[in-house]
Amino acid sequence: MKQRTRRSRKSDGQHEPRDRWMITYADLITLLLIFFVVMYAMSSLDTEKYRIVTGSLSETFRSGNPVLDGGSGVLDGENGIQAPPAAGGQNGGSSTGGTDDSVNGGTGNAGSGSGGTPAAEEQDGNEPPSARELAFREQEAKLNALMNVITAYVEDNNLGGQIFVADKPQGIAITLSDRFLFDVGRAELKPPAFPALRQLSGLFSGIGASISIEGHTDNTPVSAGSQYNDNWDLSGARALSVLRFFLDSEGLDPGTFQYAGYADTRPAYDNTTAEGRQRNRRVELIVLRQLQEEE
Repeated sequence: MKQRTRRSRKSDGQHEPRDRWMITYADLITLLLIFFVVMYAMSSLDTEKYRIVTGSLSETFRSGNPVLDGGSGVLDGENGIQAPPAAGGQNGGSSTGGTDDSVNGGTGNAGSGSGGTPAAEEQDGNEPPSARELAFREQEAKLNALMNVITAYVEDNNLGGQIFVADKPQGIAITLSDRFLFDVGRAELKPPAFPALRQLSGLFSGIGASISIEGHTDNTPVSAGSQYNDNWDLSGARALSVLRFFLDSEGLDPGTFQYAGYADTRPAYDNTTAEGRQRNRRVELIVLRQLQEEE
């Protein structure tokens, strides 16, 4: 009898440690539940409080001190965004008129109708273009006219295969084929090219822009008996010949020109074909989109 009691107690003692993990597991589940409840509560947005806060901030910005002279705060107008000038002149009402008074020294002529449009433009910060901006606009008009005149000249004289005109980001590019300008492997200008170059010189004289003369070749090495060491020499000599024509024969201003030889480093077409190599042998005259610096 005593032996059975001891065995029973021993058996009860063995089951007790194995069941205690359930307490820890229950505590963990409870803590996870509390954690997710707290996270959910933090993520919930009280829309009513959010509306009150944003409305208060907007009212503060509208009624605050002006950042720029003539303004009425960081956000101007009922909705914080000004309408375009054309619409502002018609729908501005008395609030627009008050702003225009501060800008125009109290004229108060922008209440409604089309009379408010100039004042609205001034309010939006539109200023008359500067002298340099006007000069750029004038030059752009001249560049467009130059391209049209050269294109018409090429068409009228059937030079479409010899002279190419393109409007590029850096300026108007006039590409002259080497067959039009030079003999093979030479850098002396051929007389048939003179009329076209004179035509260009007359257009360049009043353009008011810098002109870059750039010589290019294909990747074929110069012949063994050539007077030029390599394609660098040949491309630079060809660009210089065109420059000398403009300066010595036509008397153009040297300060408006620059020249360079690029050999075969800037191919415009594939050098693996005969046609591509032919079109890569060229001289480019680029009328640059930049104003000359005035001293």
